[in-house]
Amino acid sequence: MTSSPPIRLAYLVSQYPTISHTFILREIRGLRDLGFDLTVISIRPPDRPQDRLSEVELAEFRQTFTVLSAGIAAILGAHVSTFFRRPIRYLGGLWYALRLAGLDLRDAFSNLFYFAEAVVAGREMERKGLTHLHTHFSSTVALLLVRVFPFTFSATIHGSAEFICPAAFYTAEKIRHAKFLCVISNYGASQLMKESPPSEWNKFETVRLGVDCSSYTPRPHRDHPDPFELICVGSLAPMKGQAMLIRAVGRLVKEGRREVHLRLVGGGVTRPDLERMISEFGLSSHVTLEGACNQERVQEFYRQSDLFALGSFAEGLPVVLMEAMAMEIPCIATRITGVPELIRHGVDGWLVTPADEEELASAIAQLMDDSDARQRLGKAGRIRVQELYELSTNVRLLADVFKTHLSEPKN
Repeated sequence: MTSSPPIRLAYLVSQYPTISHTFILREIRGLRDLGFDLTVISIRPPDRPQDRLSEVELAEFRQTFTVLSAGIAAILGAHVSTFFRRPIRYLGGLWYALRLAGLDLRDAFSNLFYFAEAVVAGREMERKGLTHLHTHFSSTVALLLVRVFPFTFSATIHGSAEFICPAAFYTAEKIRHAKFLCVISNYGASQLMKESPPSEWNKFETVRLGVDCSSYTPRPHRDHPDPFELICVGSLAPMKGQAMLIRAVGRLVKEGRREVHLRLVGGGVTRPDLERMISEFGLSSHVTLEGACNQERVQEFYRQSDLFALGSFAEGLPVVLMEAMAMEIPCIATRITGVPELIRHGVDGWLVTPADEEELASAIAQLMDDSDARQRLGKAGRIRVQELYELSTNVRLLADVFKTHLSEPKN
């Protein structure tokens, strides 16, 4: 009995490896463990120097083809070679990139860069003899790539930007041309359905993300912590709503709860605004900005935490919530997008109305005062993740999706 050959495909990502997308690294390594032959193509190099990468990240980096590190000569060579080998498809892909932008000059300029990246990535796929591309966070590059090369593509759509402004992300075009699309929640599936006719819905596969619960183990529960450690992990961006958490902590401190301490883990564009808020509200002893941290450091912060809070205005389905829940940290999150699929209010965690500072502060205060509720929600949260968001289980489900859609038709 002969075994079937491994599935070979390219994985296109915007940046690899990177602190904010460690779940992609876990997914890739999980698929490799299942026998998949994956070539990773990253648009940009890692977010840190090589000497700051972990051993696993360094090993991944060394076998990753990085488009923007290929060098000018290689990039120009890829374009010249592609033009002379398939001039009609090359020019058609270039025209398609400009046509997508319409009359928006900024979008046209961006699409020219995406087109340039797509040709380099496509040439690397040709060199490796690959014919299918799966992508996270680089779906426009993938869309242009298959206009130039005779390949197929699929993508994992996370949200929430794609759902907020689908026209700007060419969502309908990607649905039309993709072989299939993975979404990480039922909410995500609904947003793609909204942008497409029912005849396309068979392309959508709901495949949850996940965490390794053997690595994210329960941290010690503290009955009466002082200070009470509140944590939020995520990029510092407007949609993440860290300002709401700072305002909620300010309200709690005014009410006399001086034992509360909020730790914000992550870097990003809103850091100067958050620093000003902390100073203006007199919260320098109650809020700490830790900056971007690797997973080992994040886990150290998790182990010191009594409550995880996420005040987001828009999300896909945050892996950080799964990580915290796996460690039995009770979680408060806003009732948005796919979050209620992970957290059932009062069962696995606590859901609050987005942009309601008073409700958020009240929920934090309620759980600060109720040690039994924190412990109950923490334990239930870990069970929830084990049941529906265990990494190994969901990677196997993703593998089945690839096998279903990429298997050769039988004669």
